[in-house]
Amino acid sequence: MKKIILFLLLVSSLFGEAKVYLGSNYGSYEENFTNEIDAQSSTQVIGIKAGYGVREAYAVEIDLEYIDTQSKIFSSTPSSVSDGKKYGMNINFLKAFDFGIYILPYLKVGVGAGTMNIERTLQNRLYYGSYNVGSGIFIPLGDSYDLELGYNYKYTTYKSIETIAEKIMYESHVNIAYLGINVRF
Repeated sequence: MKKIILFLLLVSSLFGEAKVYLGSNYGSYEENFTNEIDAQSSTQVIGIKAGYGVREAYAVEIDLEYIDTQSKIFSSTPSSVSDGKKYGMNINFLKAFDFGIYILPYLKVGVGAGTMNIERTLQNRLYYGSYNVGSGIFIPLGDSYDLELGYNYKYTTYKSIETIAEKIMYESHVNIAYLGINVRF
C-alpha cells in the first residue's frame, strides 16, 4: 500500500504543473499498401485532440481523425464510386524538448484504431489498427495558444476482407503532414 501511495505522489508531482489542452489540425494524408495490390490513397485529414501535460516536457494525447477517402480500394460493388469515410482514434505519448529557443520540437509514439465504411457483397465496414510515430514543433503564441507543425507515420493493418473464396489481410504505410492550433487551459 505504501508503494502505491508513493507512486501516486511521484506521478502527481511530475504533472503538478500540467495543463489540459485542446487542439485541431488539418493535413495531407497519403497511404501506400504493402500487399499484392499496387494501390495508393491521397486525401486530406481533419483531427481534433485533447491532451494533458506540459508543453515543454511530457504529455498524453487522445486525438480523433476524420478522413474522406476518394480512392476505391476496398469497395467492390458496381454502384460504389469510392471507399467511404474513415474515422480513427489515437492515443499518443509525447515528449517535447525545451532548448531555450522559441520553438519546441517534440517526438511522439502511440497506437490507434478505427473504422471505415466500404461497399462489398459480404461486408459494409472495415476495422483497422495502427502503430504511430511522429515528430514536429510547437510554436508558442503566448501562454495559452500554440501552433503545431507535425508529421505522423502510421503502420496500419486492416481486418481481413471477406471474399467468397478467402480472407485477405491488408497492411499500409500512412504519411500525414499537418498544421494545427492548440488552446491550453
